[in-house]
Amino acid sequence: MMMSGHDYRESLRSLNPVVFVNGRRVENVADDPELMPGINAIGLTYDVALQDENRILTRAVQHTSGKEVNRLLHVNTNADDLMNKLELTRLVCQETGCAMRYLTMDGINALFQSTRHTDDAHNTEYHARFLNYLHEIQDRDLTIGIGMTDAKGDRNLRPCDQPNADTYIHVTERRADGIVISGAKAIVTGAPYLHEIFVLPGRAMTEGDKDFAVACAVPVDAPGLKIVARPAGRPGEKAAKFSNMYGQSTGVCLFDNVFVPWDRVFLDGEWEHSEFLTKSYANHHRHTCIGARAGFGDLLIGAGATMIDANGLDLDRHSHLRETMVELIKIVESFYACGVAASVYGIEDPSGAMEPDAVYANIGKLLLATKIYDMHRLAHEVSGGLIVTLPGPDEDHNPETEADLNAVLTARADVPWSERANVARFMEDLTASYQAGWYSVISLHGGGSPAAMKREIYRRYPIQEKQELVKRLLDRGALKTEQGAVSDAAQPGQCCDTGCEKPGPGTLPVRVRTRD
Repeated sequence: MMMSGHDYRESLRSLNPVVFVNGRRVENVADDPELMPGINAIGLTYDVALQDENRILTRAVQHTSGKEVNRLLHVNTNADDLMNKLELTRLVCQETGCAMRYLTMDGINALFQSTRHTDDAHNTEYHARFLNYLHEIQDRDLTIGIGMTDAKGDRNLRPCDQPNADTYIHVTERRADGIVISGAKAIVTGAPYLHEIFVLPGRAMTEGDKDFAVACAVPVDAPGLKIVARPAGRPGEKAAKFSNMYGQSTGVCLFDNVFVPWDRVFLDGEWEHSEFLTKSYANHHRHTCIGARAGFGDLLIGAGATMIDANGLDLDRHSHLRETMVELIKIVESFYACGVAASVYGIEDPSGAMEPDAVYANIGKLLLATKIYDMHRLAHEVSGGLIVTLPGPDEDHNPETEADLNAVLTARADVPWSERANVARFMEDLTASYQAGWYSVISLHGGGSPAAMKREIYRRYPIQEKQELVKRLLDRGALKTEQGAVSDAAQPGQCCDTGCEKPGPGTLPVRVRTRD
């Protein structure tokens, strides 16, 4: 059964998580005003799935059950799935900025792959166990958060060498009916208003770290779990034209001897496979982040064009504004194009899941991570300084100031002052507020730091293949003349259609796409 946004909110009432926000205990997550923007954002992912016009994007048939499910709970099996996932993520983030629930899908796909990978190596039963769990959460249409980033402690020490073992999640006890875990996950998006949390390893482990090599699913209100969170968005702030309605909380999740039954344990001590799970999740999530930030970019493009109009200017007549807008569009669509390429060139995993091409996914994520600040700058350039110098919204209804502000700050006769003020505050909210800084940081570090993406690009890119290309040309003498000088005459398409020396069978490079 697929829920509506209302059903999702109501489902939170059956849970009783221990949540603290700004130093106070939250008694009722479903009705707490400081968490409402996050609940609104996730609620939208439920509502769009019930709209027939979006059906191809928002729903999918799960191949292991034959049932139609919300795509954000689906295992991707082909390039079309990856493209629809990317477009759905862009769609929901156009509306919400960050819809969070796409993380559920990334975790599902990574665990689907990793459990099969571990079973093949160790003859374990994790994959069947995970499939049973997957079908359950699909039937219930749940939202699952991702607990991957540990507190980490001393970064110079491995998990097993930490003076405080709780800086990483670890198994403290193995019982006949399950395991007991303790430790901390430092960044869990949407933590207070989830149904469950995937606890995943955040790094490669060694044999000494085997108690830290654990993956499992934990209900958000499991005994021993405490969530210390920040508000979602900027609830209650009149100037927060967007983040008063939509935003996300993040929480530190503290696990104090939390029991997990075996049917929810998907990795326990097989330390050699923690890296596979970590990198698989990172690849899925970086691909998804491309769609998310493209949706945010759509908001900036739309707000920038609206701000130009409200300022009484014209893109057709003012080339400097037009060029700036094109630069913003170029950035957004460039990293989105990498997401498209990662979908088209996806690689089928032995589990049957389709994983995005890692090179394109990491390049796209690296571009958006580093260009988010340029996106803000360009939006500022086309908007003007009003977005941060405008008096607060209380002055819009102050009899001592309202008329004067209206008279002097209206730019175009056909654009009321109230409309100009609203779009200016909207742009401030997106690019120059606390919430804007949040979007920048999650864009930069979400799914891993830029350094991690660069390592993965270097690791995955077929540099040796390019070297072999040049060596083949050198061996064929394609770059030499009789006098030994470099020439292009022997290359096909230069002196004739086939070149002076027709390549023989098997001499042209063919990229074989495999998974490391």
